Amino acid sequence: MIRHIIAAIATVLALWASYYMYTLDKEVQKLKEIHRIIKASEIKVQLKKPVISRVNVQKNSKAEAEKQLQAKNKELDQKLQALKNKAGNIAAFKVSKLYKQNCSSCHGVNGKGIIGPSLVGKSKEFILEQLKEFKSGKRKNYVMYGLLQKMDDEKLNNLATEISTFKEKWDKYNNQ
Repeated sequence: MIRHIIAAIATVLALWASYYMYTLDKEVQKLKEIHRIIKASEIKVQLKKPVISRVNVQKNSKAEAEKQLQAKNKELDQKLQALKNKAGNIAAFKVSKLYKQNCSSCHGVNGKGIIGPSLVGKSKEFILEQLKEFKSGKRKNYVMYGLLQKMDDEKLNNLATEISTFKEKWDKYNNQ
C-alpha cells in the first residue's frame, strides 16, 4: 500500500516537473524572440567612400564639381538628420545611466518607443504606478519584471521622475 502511495507521489512530481520545464521553455522562447527583435531593430550605419571621390573633377569644370560636391553634402546631411530623427538625438535627451541601461533599448533614448511603447507625456504618478505593477507581477511582462526586480523604490521613483520630463525635453528639442 505504501509503495503505491510513493509511486503515485513520484508520478505526480514527475508530471509537475515536466509541466514546469515546459513553462520554463516557453519563457526561454519568449526571451529569444525579444532578443531577436532587439537585434533586428539595431541600426547599422555603413559609411561609403568619401564624397569627393564621386566627383569627377577632370570631366567637369571646377564650378560644376563644386556644385556636385555641395549637392552630395546636402544629401548626406539630410540622411544624417533622418537617422538622428529616427534614433533620437542623444545630446538633446540627456538621460541617466539607470534609464540608458534599463529602458532605452525598448523605449528609445528619447522615450518615443522602439519595441516598447512611447513614454512621452506620461505623468510621474502614472509611470511610478506602472513600474510598481510590473515589479510586483500584477502586470505581466517578463522583460519589465526581470529589469525591475532588483530596483528599490528610490530607483523606481528616480526613473518615474526622469521619464515624466520627456515631453518637456521633446518640446524643447522640436522648437530649436
